[in-house]
Amino acid sequence: MRSHEVLRDAAERVGVKALAAELRLSPALVYKWCQEPGTEEVDASGARNPLDRLGEIIRITGHLPVVGWLCHEAGGFFVQNPRPRGKESHSDLLLATQQVVESFSRLLTEVSRSMADDNQISPEEADRIRASWERLKSTGEAFVVACERGVYQKGGGAD
Repeated sequence: MRSHEVLRDAAERVGVKALAAELRLSPALVYKWCQEPGTEEVDASGARNPLDRLGEIIRITGHLPVVGWLCHEAGGFFVQNPRPRGKESHSDLLLATQQVVESFSRLLTEVSRSMADDNQISPEEADRIRASWERLKSTGEAFVVACERGVYQKGGGAD
């Protein structure tokens, strides 16, 4: 789905005029955001919308916490898709499974370490637990993607 389609669907939930009023923008601008932009001229039909601009910010800066912040605002979290690896570097199912288990073990160790002193978790300890959890999600996602790509099938699967 393209950005203008996502915005159009979102605007239809509350109405373009209501959305524009809440954003303190003209309905015409919100309507333009919901239209497909022209191929060469950005303002030909639709206008570059906030999603397009956010995408550009991420592309230019490479700063993924922007995406993390947006996901947090939506009540979720961001897990980056794993980079594809060659067959040789990650085709051992037992090794990959062990990596997921080790990552989970590190999370549990961090929780245990936090609770050991005072049976509480401080904000700093919560930050370390969060970092460990984020690594676990990435490790797990890499494992699942490898499974989906057939890496652990006889013959090594397609990359």
